Amino acid sequence: MAVPEAKALLTDRGRLGEYVTPERLAATRTHSRAGALPRPSAHRYPLIVLSPGFTMPRASLTTLAEDLASRGYVVAAVDHAYESDGTVFPGGRLLTCKACEQVFPDGSLHRVSDGRARDVPFVLDRLTGPRSAWRYSWLIDSRHIGMAGHSIGGAAASATMAVDPRVDAGVNMDGTFFTPIPQGGLGARPFLMLAGDPALLPPDFPDTSWEDNWPHLDGWKRWLTVTGAGHPGFTDWPVLGDQVGYSHPETPLSGTRSQQITRAYVGDFFDLHLRGIPAPRLDGPTPADPEVVFHRR
Repeated sequence: MAVPEAKALLTDRGRLGEYVTPERLAATRTHSRAGALPRPSAHRYPLIVLSPGFTMPRASLTTLAEDLASRGYVVAAVDHAYESDGTVFPGGRLLTCKACEQVFPDGSLHRVSDGRARDVPFVLDRLTGPRSAWRYSWLIDSRHIGMAGHSIGGAAASATMAVDPRVDAGVNMDGTFFTPIPQGGLGARPFLMLAGDPALLPPDFPDTSWEDNWPHLDGWKRWLTVTGAGHPGFTDWPVLGDQVGYSHPETPLSGTRSQQITRAYVGDFFDLHLRGIPAPRLDGPTPADPEVVFHRR
């Protein structure tokens, strides 16, 4: 992250700013690096698009993106302009969350997932079309594309699948379905719903969208919940919080365990449905992952 992006994020995150400065957050070291060359290969790699939560930067899904890349995927993480707390564009412009001023007052959050369902097909066009924006686009196997998102990015995954048949498989990580799944389903394409611990939700939390939309998923599907994982539990925040001594009240599960579960289940889902690799952990509960509950199978 650029320092202005980190500053905008921490300004919107309340107490987290007491534990880390923008400069320190922006300097976080990862296993990724700018300008890294792809491994030479005789075959192409499936593409996975990652969509972060509302106001969140694409960097918030770094631990997941790195694991997917290590499995042999091209990963495109999207900063949705004017929806993140801050996104620096080439030339130094900082775009702030203009959408926050519009959708929070009237509760029209469906406009966000609807808008992302137009953003992502544009990204696919620019990555797999005849005039690609990425110099290594020839590495992408455009016949096998997946999408995963956190929070409203998860709602955007199903919304995108509803309008773009190129997306073969989707994952919603703890996101309300602000854009409902069509009555006719998603064309029998597989979908994974990975939720946080219901016991950590406020008692008056009104979301029934998962129950409402579950019957409309007409392909392979799973509904899993993770005991001890709060809403941020599928992002980098528990990992980073552990490192600076910030215990997120919504996520008692450790950052290490949160990261392991997110990577394992999302990665295995895409391995199964985009590459045909068996994923037995998706068949049912396993003693190795006691936190993972098969809410629906």
